[in-house]
Amino acid sequence: MDIDNTDKQRFAAIPRLPGHEEKYFMEGPRSRTKEFFFSLKVLFEFIRGFRILHFAGPCIAVFGSARVNPGFEYYELARKTGAGIAKLGFTVMTGGGPGIMEAANRGAKEAGGKSVGCNISLPREQAANRYLDLQFNCKYFFVRKVLMFKYSYGFMILPGGIGTLDEFSEALTLIQTHKILNFPLVLMNRGYWEPLMPLFHKMIENYMISPSDMQYILLTDSVEEAMEHFQKYAVEQYHAKRKQEFRRLVLLGE
Repeated sequence: MDIDNTDKQRFAAIPRLPGHEEKYFMEGPRSRTKEFFFSLKVLFEFIRGFRILHFAGPCIAVFGSARVNPGFEYYELARKTGAGIAKLGFTVMTGGGPGIMEAANRGAKEAGGKSVGCNISLPREQAANRYLDLQFNCKYFFVRKVLMFKYSYGFMILPGGIGTLDEFSEALTLIQTHKILNFPLVLMNRGYWEPLMPLFHKMIENYMISPSDMQYILLTDSVEEAMEHFQKYAVEQYHAKRKQEFRRLVLLGE
């Protein structure tokens, strides 16, 4: 794919993050000492995430583009879904950034619910939005992914780009391999996500996936229908699984 001069200038303008180790880790073996200390940093980031999100409450994670402005159709749709999720009693968890993430967090706050963000350090689109009750900043994408699955009982997928598609396919993989069970996925906005459906049907026809792999996916334009889907799977799952209530420890400043 050719990149025109405008794109080259835009990419050149992206600041480089000093000490951004993840890309170096992915470039193959390094010294054992560097690998060891990198592992410790990852462990520490997991522990910080567990510490911060321990009392976030049961979450529904909302994904979508950071490149959507207030007043735009997708922004207002995310705002309504955030409010709907809050009214179900769930905390709205997003990537903590602008666009659809901001809209969902905003909708939750406006509905009197809880709103958290699991942000990621990126050259662009990394500033946290102002509608967060709680925020955790990650250095590493894979840590962020684990945390968003760990504390979520379902995903709301709104129009977005590669990152949004990645989270959706990751959820499908975990459902298919039974790493997570009864995990509802809502694809919101038929016009945007409908082109995916023929591909899934083709996979079923060729025995690449089973029809049961798709039973927790809902494709809809209706916020009310989406909330009914979460009510059926996420709410019932939460009440069935969450038997233990955790007490806050003063010693840990909770």
